[in-house]
Amino acid sequence: MGKVEDRLKEMGYSLPEVPTPLAAYVPGVKLGNLVFTSGQVAIADGKLVYKGVLGQDVDVETGYKAAELCALNALAVVKSLVGDLDKVKRVVKLTGYVNSTVEFGDQPKVINGASNLLVELFGEKGKHARAAVGSSGLPLGSAVELDLLVEVEE
Repeated sequence: MGKVEDRLKEMGYSLPEVPTPLAAYVPGVKLGNLVFTSGQVAIADGKLVYKGVLGQDVDVETGYKAAELCALNALAVVKSLVGDLDKVKRVVKLTGYVNSTVEFGDQPKVINGASNLLVELFGEKGKHARAAVGSSGLPLGSAVELDLLVEVEE
């Protein structure tokens, strides 16, 4: 286990197994020194953990935790493609999708769950560009989905 995974453990998290794709795609692609993850929903041990609609039956705090889990799943994908999270040079971009009502406007607060985890884990290297988008539905009814673009050492 590398330094980044040790830090993750100190933070009270563990890296899950790479989730099995839900359809016809791969979990991520490495192209040169960039890793693009596919969208990751809030799955743990093969089961959707956070399901529902923000502003209807899911609160911001629960959505925040869903975003954290999605980020951990995305990091598992990155590790599977490069072998070690210590190879991450920079988290470049995070795109987060929040299953939410039309009236709900706190998508950024929800996606902060992922952003804050990445910055706490990687420090300056974890600061990233980001979009937090409202959605009328996500796969399996997940509350949150996100993907990452990460620069890694070659």
